[in-house]
Amino acid sequence: MSEKFSAQLLAPCGIYCGTCVAFFGYTMAGKKRKMSCNGCRTRSSNCAFIKKGCSTLAAKQLDYCFECQSFPCEQLKTLDSRYVDKYNISLIENLKHMKAKGVPDFLETEQQRRKCPTCGGVVCIHTNNCYTCNKP
Repeated sequence: MSEKFSAQLLAPCGIYCGTCVAFFGYTMAGKKRKMSCNGCRTRSSNCAFIKKGCSTLAAKQLDYCFECQSFPCEQLKTLDSRYVDKYNISLIENLKHMKAKGVPDFLETEQQRRKCPTCGGVVCIHTNNCYTCNKP
C-alpha cells in the first residue's frame, strides 16, 4: 500500500471511499460495475447517500457527521445499522474515533486495518477481498 489514505477520500458518514467497492467501479471478479463513484468529497453536494437527506451536509456547513449537534441522526443510525449487519463495520464508531483522536489518527488506523496481509493492497469493506490480489 504505497499511497497514504487521504482526508479527501473520507466521506462525511465515516466511510473511507478508497475502501468502497463503488469507488473502484469494478466487481471483485474484475467485471465493470454499472455504477462507479469518485468519492463523496469530489462529487456534487447532493450525490452521496447521506448528503441527499441532510441539508447541513448539502450546504457544506460541516465536514463530518460527528460535527453535527444531531450526531448521530436517524439517517446515520439507519446506515450504520446496515453496515454493522452486512459488513461488521460501524460508521458511528468510525466517526467517534475521528472525534476523539482526530482525522489523521483515524486515517492511519484505517489504512492499517484495510491492508492486505498477502500483498499490502487495499481490502474492500464490502467484500473483504483485496483490490490488488483479490484474496480475502
